[in-house]
Amino acid sequence: MSDDPNDLTSPIDEGVTAEDLGRTLFIGVGGVGMNGLTRLYATRGLPVSGSELKDWPSLPELERLGVTLHREHVPSNLDGIDTVVRSTAHNDEHLEVAEARKRGIRVYHRSEALAAAMTGRRSIVVTGTHGKTTTTAIISQMLAHAGLDPSYVNGGENIGAHTGAHGNGEYFVAEADESDRSFLRFRPEIGIITNIDVDHLNTYGDMDSLTEAFERFGRNTDKDGLLVLCADSPGTAALARKFRAEGRTVATYGFSDGADIQLGEVESGKDGVDYTVLAHNQLLGRFHLPMPGKHIALNSAAAIAVGLYIGLEPETVAEGIAAFGGVKRRFEKRGEIGGYAVFDEYAYHPTAMTEAIKTLKEVAAPGKLVVVFMPYRVYRTVEMRADIAEALSLADKVVVMEIFGPGESIPEGEGGQALLDAVDLPDADKVFVAEWDDVPAAVKALAGEGDVVVTMGAPPVQLMPDDLLR
Repeated sequence: MSDDPNDLTSPIDEGVTAEDLGRTLFIGVGGVGMNGLTRLYATRGLPVSGSELKDWPSLPELERLGVTLHREHVPSNLDGIDTVVRSTAHNDEHLEVAEARKRGIRVYHRSEALAAAMTGRRSIVVTGTHGKTTTTAIISQMLAHAGLDPSYVNGGENIGAHTGAHGNGEYFVAEADESDRSFLRFRPEIGIITNIDVDHLNTYGDMDSLTEAFERFGRNTDKDGLLVLCADSPGTAALARKFRAEGRTVATYGFSDGADIQLGEVESGKDGVDYTVLAHNQLLGRFHLPMPGKHIALNSAAAIAVGLYIGLEPETVAEGIAAFGGVKRRFEKRGEIGGYAVFDEYAYHPTAMTEAIKTLKEVAAPGKLVVVFMPYRVYRTVEMRADIAEALSLADKVVVMEIFGPGESIPEGEGGQALLDAVDLPDADKVFVAEWDDVPAAVKALAGEGDVVVTMGAPPVQLMPDDLLR
């Protein structure tokens, strides 16, 4: 066993396929990541069951696909099971994991089960601190639009589609999570790193270790394949130079001069974003994405690099991007009430929050933007309080909720109120609301005709728009 924490084995190394897992139990099938993988296995015709305590809206679809659902965690869920699949959230003390170990049943991390499903396919894997969910969705929908029928598993639900599905084509597109090093289980033909930013230091300790892990991901990509790296992020730009010097095939993308896929002349508004694309200094034309935001255009540039590499015509790539339906919790409009629109947005890291808030202010203009923010994870909120507060200060008005940190305790004086105090807005335009049920009234007091309200941050806040729209 290697002492290198980045030296992770993969089922792909042994040629293990999804079919080899036999009768599989997925723990926590309601969560987006596990739900997409479970759905993939089910649509592949494999014998699948799942356990879940919460009443997630995605569960009826799994049952329709033939997934046996257990609504409690009990030993009998393991009867007849060959493999148990868990996430990082379900450790060795979890009842079903412990029971599987006791019975000698194989236990796979979610990333291992996903890797096994990729065996023998032309895999395209997307990672990075920000933008990987949207980038994965754009690539998978672009390939589908081109008639290539890809398989895919994403960390967010594609609007008009799902979080995962089995296609009959040769390509497999997946989002890979760097937070727990599990992205190092993959061996893609095409590896994409959207950016490297400060995050997950509870896992890595410092930026050098985080960067080393991303470099290992690049080295895990097929030497005869393609590395797609953002030219606008210093960390990924440095890796691009290093890999190119080693003779690897690299495609860079971004707004930066010299990027292989270079974007320019960006116009973003309520109907989406339009931009010019140059590929190796040759004009491809004017592209359109039906979602607003300069950073959404940047995500699409990675997809353009992939499309051109696999031989799609530029017109086909442009058509696929223009047909993109979006991703839930990414600029997702949920409805209107009282004269103002309600959106939901996943961003919780200050860099992503900054881009999202800037774009939503464009959408809100000439009205005001009201952000309802639920901080995600205590360690992140405490360590990045100043940066998160700076991002929130770009909004016109802010409601801060208490930190969502499963398994964490909030040190005295370090919770949501401390974050609100750091937001540089007048006292009349910001409020801390500790109780969920009190948020709608706070929003009504701040929002008016023509404004935009966005719920933002930790996963539970995606349920808040339902309460705001009543």
